[in-house]
Amino acid sequence: MKEFFYRLYALCFRLARLFPVRADRVSLISPHNAAFTDSLGEIKTLLEQSGAYRINLISRRDLAFVNENTFTGMLRSVFSSLGFFTLKAYRLATSKYVFLNDNFMPMARLNFSRQAVVTQLWHAEGAFKRFGMALDLPQETAARLRQCNERLTCAVCSSPGVVDVYAEAFGLPRERVLPLGSPRTDFFFREHDLKSLREKLDDAYPACRGKALILYAPTFRDDPGQDKRLPGSFDFATFKARYGGRYELLARLHPQVHASGGFPAGVTDVTSWPHVGELVLLCDLLITDYSSICMDFALLRKPCVFYAYDLEAYTARRNFYYEYKDYVPGAVAETFAQLLDALEDPSGYAEKLERFRAFNFGNPDGRAARRVLDTVMAQGAFQPPR
Repeated sequence: MKEFFYRLYALCFRLARLFPVRADRVSLISPHNAAFTDSLGEIKTLLEQSGAYRINLISRRDLAFVNENTFTGMLRSVFSSLGFFTLKAYRLATSKYVFLNDNFMPMARLNFSRQAVVTQLWHAEGAFKRFGMALDLPQETAARLRQCNERLTCAVCSSPGVVDVYAEAFGLPRERVLPLGSPRTDFFFREHDLKSLREKLDDAYPACRGKALILYAPTFRDDPGQDKRLPGSFDFATFKARYGGRYELLARLHPQVHASGGFPAGVTDVTSWPHVGELVLLCDLLITDYSSICMDFALLRKPCVFYAYDLEAYTARRNFYYEYKDYVPGAVAETFAQLLDALEDPSGYAEKLERFRAFNFGNPDGRAARRVLDTVMAQGAFQPPR
């Protein structure tokens, strides 16, 4: 069925290629993050401030059925899907600039104009878990991904240290991997009213009031069955008995985790909080397993503890670029008892964290989005040609 829709989209795109490319049209493709709260969001903001571009947003929301058991809701879903295959395909085909933050599988069959500049921003920073062409993928998936990557003009990475990693992941020559910094990290360099933001969180989750905050953010397992077991791998009651007077634990599932039941009752579940960056700003400490959210905490020099209870099994399936225990910027716990002990003094890994930060970010300055636009569009103030 997917193959049919890929072919249908490619046909619509090919017909739209009969129209000329517009120098002022930019398409932003976000297959997973429909809220555009990442690098694409930063690019979008600058483009809107410029006022010189027509922006075409493409996301999973275009194909999501409206969660309304009504005829009107069904019609909205149908028209949204039709728009994806028609109007949005036309706008993509006539875009001079295309930015995406993940693999967009329909792209494997798209015949972009030679005038188009297609830039992969990716949705994570640095080098951590293997991804892209560095994975041991099924033959058909690898072939399709390779075709997608052949459409790329360039990819952007967060530091010079990870250029080779991104070149391998996207099958690009290293000169087409641009170490310009990650635009999504610009968010962390802006001034934020943390007092108001904390009040907003406390109003939404009153249990947070008066406590330091820990974010627990495990990643997905590429297996719906294992995803469903993720919430049960953490003993929330034991954590609360030991640390509940000092910390409030905020639990957040990865967008790709298929755990319909969520976390147990009584757990402060912030999975629906719209901007994970706000949680990073507010939380004092991170507990994760293999999620690249550790990059954000390292960028802000906040302590991390890694609860890797299934490290051997996860490594066998996904693996990492570097030896996990030596590389991650914090204590590693393989049992829940070890995790509880590690939380007593999570800040004892400052030197390791600094090495991790320097390697993955270089010298971040909060101006990555502007550098990307200046470089990709080569227009200085990224105005369209007249």
